[in-house]
Amino acid sequence: MSSQSARPTNAPRPSPGAPHDSLDTAAARPSGLLLLGLSLGYFMVMLDTTVVTVALPAIGKDLSGSLSGLQWVSNGYTLTVAALLLTAGALSDRYGGRKVFLAGLWLFAIFSGASAVAGSMGALITLRALLGVAGALLLPTSLAIIAHAYTDPAARARAMGAWAAISGSALAAGPLAGGVLTDTLGWQAIFLLNVPVALVSIAITMKHAPVSVPKPSKGVDLPGQIAAVLALAGLTYALIESQPEGWGSPQVLGGFAVFAVAGVVFVLAERRKETATHAPMLPLAMFRNRTLSAGLFAGLLVNFGLSGVLFVLSLFFQEAHGYSAFTAGLAFLPLTLPTAFNPIFTGRLVGRIGARKPAIAGFLMMGVGVLIQSASTSDSTVSFVAMCCGLLVLGFGVSFAIPPLMTAIVGSVAKEQSGIASGALNSARQTGAVLGVAVLGAVIGGATSVSSGTRLALVVAGIVLLAGAGVVAAYIGRPAQKSARQH
Repeated sequence: MSSQSARPTNAPRPSPGAPHDSLDTAAARPSGLLLLGLSLGYFMVMLDTTVVTVALPAIGKDLSGSLSGLQWVSNGYTLTVAALLLTAGALSDRYGGRKVFLAGLWLFAIFSGASAVAGSMGALITLRALLGVAGALLLPTSLAIIAHAYTDPAARARAMGAWAAISGSALAAGPLAGGVLTDTLGWQAIFLLNVPVALVSIAITMKHAPVSVPKPSKGVDLPGQIAAVLALAGLTYALIESQPEGWGSPQVLGGFAVFAVAGVVFVLAERRKETATHAPMLPLAMFRNRTLSAGLFAGLLVNFGLSGVLFVLSLFFQEAHGYSAFTAGLAFLPLTLPTAFNPIFTGRLVGRIGARKPAIAGFLMMGVGVLIQSASTSDSTVSFVAMCCGLLVLGFGVSFAIPPLMTAIVGSVAKEQSGIASGALNSARQTGAVLGVAVLGAVIGGATSVSSGTRLALVVAGIVLLAGAGVVAAYIGRPAQKSARQH
């Protein structure tokens, strides 16, 4: 029995020398500041996926960066987040969510400050990758702390709803904040912004976050983790370097070879773990569940389109249209604003009619919105209006697609696997972001001009998103699958 349940509510507070007991009391009556501190950490993680987008041209100009270098500035962060999310969850179980969350905050502050003074593209790319490590530590641990602190189910649901709403606001704020800071203070300011936010979150977490009991038996799947990082890095490298080096170059072929070998090693490592006493990082048996497999693939496609389009249009707005970073940030508002408020409506809709129809509608809207955008790349008033309409439809599509996918995936597995399933979805989405920037950036790099490359890249993204609607229609929410839920 925990000290929380053993101690009467009118008992005096323990002395500072008993941190576990004191923090367990906080767990019973969590402060509103705790949710603020956790949300600030999550806000930074999500903000860094979009805030750098509109600053890329300025970064490239100051640091003499090529297109592939700018792709790595974007992807260095998302790649490590994607590859390390599941292991970060295991570390949270092993050492306690509070400790790992604080470690992630300190690392995020340190690497953000260092990024602001990076003097070369190589240094900035390296620091972006290290920022991704810190970001991966923050995401699952913040959820774990909420689950531990809010013992009342209704209060926990409200807390998680507020925590999740931060994602939409960060996506909406990212391009605009990045544009304002880049134009007024320089691109370095987008990284310096993280430092005071992280310090505030640290102060709140240290005072209010409960200490969860570590579980030393929850080991880290080191072979699987290394293989996952190498596989994703090899594929990303091959795709990004395909244009400057050529598809048949030794570097690109080597990248694909690393991806293939590491992918096989990952599968073998996870199978071996399943037959041993230690749990694998990602139980392969879960993929027999068609709803889960299709949902993860659909989640990958969502971020392929969203992050890829943000990358492509940021370059297009500033290099082809001559927009300032601030104007480019404003241009993204039709896309980002719906993600800040519409998920609340979508969640209620899913509760009434299920996940299938809203998810299909979301993918159809995303695909149509991107295709509208591809037809509005000329510099005219009509094209500008069409561009805004296309971005608005895309934004509503994103906010219609993601909540149903989360609901369908978590609802398709047993309760004890819900954490792994949600972590796998976050990892799949970040992987999609990596691939979207890599693939669509390669399309632009192979074109004769930024404008023609942008049109072709948007057509590719639109087709991919429409295919996502087919995946959802075929495998998610079908009546025959309702009995297939794992128990």
